[in-house]
Amino acid sequence: MSGRARHRAYRRLGALAPILAGIALAAWATPAAALTTCTASATPLAFGSVAGTAPVDANGTVSITCSTTAVSLLSVIRLRMCLNIGPGVSGGGQYVPRRMLNPSNDALQFQIFRDPARTLVWGNTAAAAAPTPLETTFEYTVLVIGGGNTLNIPMYGRVPAQAGLAAGNYSNAFTGTNTRLDYRYNEPVVGAPPFPASCTTGGTGGGSITFPFTATAPVPNRCTIASATPMAFGTVPGRVSSNVDRTSTLTFTCTGRTPWTVGLNNGNNPVGTTRRMRQGTSSNYVTYELYSDANRTQRWGATAATGAVTGTGTGASQSLTVHGRVPASQVTPAGNYTDTVLVTITY
Repeated sequence: MSGRARHRAYRRLGALAPILAGIALAAWATPAAALTTCTASATPLAFGSVAGTAPVDANGTVSITCSTTAVSLLSVIRLRMCLNIGPGVSGGGQYVPRRMLNPSNDALQFQIFRDPARTLVWGNTAAAAAPTPLETTFEYTVLVIGGGNTLNIPMYGRVPAQAGLAAGNYSNAFTGTNTRLDYRYNEPVVGAPPFPASCTTGGTGGGSITFPFTATAPVPNRCTIASATPMAFGTVPGRVSSNVDRTSTLTFTCTGRTPWTVGLNNGNNPVGTTRRMRQGTSSNYVTYELYSDANRTQRWGATAATGAVTGTGTGASQSLTVHGRVPASQVTPAGNYTDTVLVTITY
């Protein structure tokens, strides 16, 4: 190569050097892309014992933790979030009311609300007719190169008063598609950006995650006696020459599927197993007996072994008829004769 040719080549290389240096400086000044991610979890919605006669409330918490990496010092991260809750695995697709099931597939109504007054049902955008999901905003400041924070959102649950309950442990699992948190975020290099336009659009990024939980409630075996009507044998003139028959009605309610035994004791004045009515504080008595059948052949005792009546609760009011008899051939002084019999339901 001639000296002139070599000189031209050197000049071309010299012209390229400042361009290459500028490219290198521009690449060094470009910041790394920031990234915000969120995770979520929820506590169980555990109701206390449910009798069905009054509402039972319970609270749960959805915890959302978001963290940001590769962002400048003192940057504010702003997020918009929508928390969706579906009907649950055992919900049968219904939102109002939601339901739990026991192992026998009996249903218990309940609801999840967005507000402490329990007026705003917590719903899901995935179903056209579903109630509204919970929407909220969240922001935090990154104090170092990376950082984050946690947001706790309460869930408000209620089992309303309801009749006809069956005993058992009820549950509904909110897993799979039954929970979804949609979020979008804005993360600047410096300063505070606006909140994203919605939970699924706007901002610089976002995602969808789940927060599974389970709602549970126990309905214990339970019976209550509503009433027992008096058994009035009426007035018998002189000698009891023929049987005097009367009835009484016992009314009670037991939770569904609850086995029960209704027993009658022997009263306050028995002799052995013979029931007797007494005239005041005297030594005068009138014998009588109580039976579980209209033919008055099955004596009604205090235990299943002695003739107590057994059955199963329905969750609704049930009644039993007590058949009484004052047998014939009794001669007693005139007066008022009474006795008190204790009714016991064992379950």
